[in-house]
This record gives sequence, structure tokens and C-alpha cells, in this order.
Amino acid sequence: MAVDRDHVLRSAAALLTRRSTATMDEVARAAGISRATLHRQFAGRDALVRALEALGIEECEAALDAARLDDGTAQEALRRLVHELEKAAGLLAFLYTENQLFEGEEQNEGWARLDARIAALFRRGQDSGEFRIDLTPAWLTEALYGLIASGAWAVIEGRVATKDFTFMIVELLLGGALRRE
Repeated sequence: MAVDRDHVLRSAAALLTRRSTATMDEVARAAGISRATLHRQFAGRDALVRALEALGIEECEAALDAARLDDGTAQEALRRLVHELEKAAGLLAFLYTENQLFEGEEQNEGWARLDARIAALFRRGQDSGEFRIDLTPAWLTEALYGLIASGAWAVIEGRVATKDFTFMIVELLLGGALRRE
């Protein structure tokens, strides 16, 4: 019987998003396969995390494409982007905390591509006068990643309704926490 690699990765992502310290045995159980079968697919946790990273980058690039970042205002594009990224938010939340992904020469160039595209959106918003210019596009990009990860965890834990994900992230990012009169 052939192992559905996509199913294994998505099962691993779902488990590791909830419990980042889950063992390979637990990942195998979540995917409905034996540890030996999992090990044949992924030599160890590092290989599994790297495969999840590739999946995360692929899903983020698809979200960026679907969000049509060059259409309409930068604010509209940002709302579309957060909405599109919601599908991958749980996986992003897990990957966001995996420090090994962001160290040394082994860093996946996909992250740099994502960063560049998102920073370009923030730069466009700054150039059009929509976004603040005292915060760098790189910082706004990092803030977006952090809010998406936090939003995913809040939804997973039941502290935030799924339907509020996009609204809460975009409103906090664009409006801050200060109450407006």
C-alpha cells in the first residue's frame, strides 16, 4: 500500500501545530501509519520539519498569488492576503517557532521570496500614503507573521472564533491597540 505523503505531512502539521514537541511515534499515529513507515518517508524529525517547511512555503506562495497583491489598495490587498493565509495559518504557526529553519546557510530561500513579496506590499502602502512610514516594511512583515501565528494558536485553542481571524489580525496590524475617538 502506497503512503500518501501529502496526508502524512498534513497530519504531522495538524499535530505539531497543537503540540510542537510531539514525538515521531505520535506523528505516525496521527497519520495512521507505523513509525517504520514514517521513518521510510522522513529519516527523522529534521527531515519531517524540512518537508513541512517546503509545504508551508508552497502554501504561502499560493496564498500570495491568490491575494493579487498588486490589485486595488494596499489595505485591500493586505485583507485578501490574511484571508488567503488563514488556510495555512496553523502550519505557519508551527514553522514560525522552528528556530532551526532560520539558522545558517541551510535557510530555505523560499522565506526570502515570501518576505520580499510581503515587504513590497507594505512598501506600496507606504508609498501611497496608506501605511505608516515610521515602521519599516521588514518590521511590518515580521509583525504580520507574528499575528498570523498568534491568531492560529488562538483559533486552535478556541479563544478566537475562526470567522474573526482575518478581521482581528488586519485591524490590529493596521489600527493598533489604541482606542480612537
